[in-house]
Amino acid sequence: MPDTVLPPLLQSYLDELVPDRPAELRAMEALAAAEGFPIIGPACGQLCYVVARMLGARRIFELGSGFGYSTAWFARAVTETHGSGGEVHHTVWEQTLSEQAQRHLTALGLAPQVRFHVGEAVAALAAQSGSFDLIFSDIDKEGYPDSLPVIERRLRPGGVLIVDNMLWGNRVLDPAATDPDTAAIRRFTRQIADSPHWSGSILPIRDGLLLALKG
Repeated sequence: MPDTVLPPLLQSYLDELVPDRPAELRAMEALAAAEGFPIIGPACGQLCYVVARMLGARRIFELGSGFGYSTAWFARAVTETHGSGGEVHHTVWEQTLSEQAQRHLTALGLAPQVRFHVGEAVAALAAQSGSFDLIFSDIDKEGYPDSLPVIERRLRPGGVLIVDNMLWGNRVLDPAATDPDTAAIRRFTRQIADSPHWSGSILPIRDGLLLALKG
């Protein structure tokens, strides 16, 4: 699956427009490129940061967080808005990945604002008390449709949902693509588009990023 549905020159242009960022974030980008590890990348990271700042998000939950790259963008946003009063929840299956994220976020000075969970992400969200201002999802694509009821319970009215990989290397446009992941993304897209509780739009940046406002 390609990292972006955009022409490489256009994606590079968008990434280059992102303001200078801490050396640790750049090191994480280099590591992801060297290891072929999927991250949202600078342009999407900047967008997530801007949305969180505009929303004044204090509590953010990530469904699937990798080694903490997206977490860093969200944690920067809540820290700049709320200082030590904000929190971002990082969730992954593997303890080693959680520990790697903790090292990166500690180097960035953001670890105190992050709550680390190891386990299935949707179950971790369901177990939380209270509501969240913003939820970000990048879990296994087959899990997207079944995650929505839990997201709806935990996201406050007026909160924002951001979901990655909504174009899925443009496979969602191919009628011949009927694999479970592609079918699940299409189903989830219709769930959002057809629901009276959501107002959303897919931004054709990187691999398609859904922004949806909960009514």
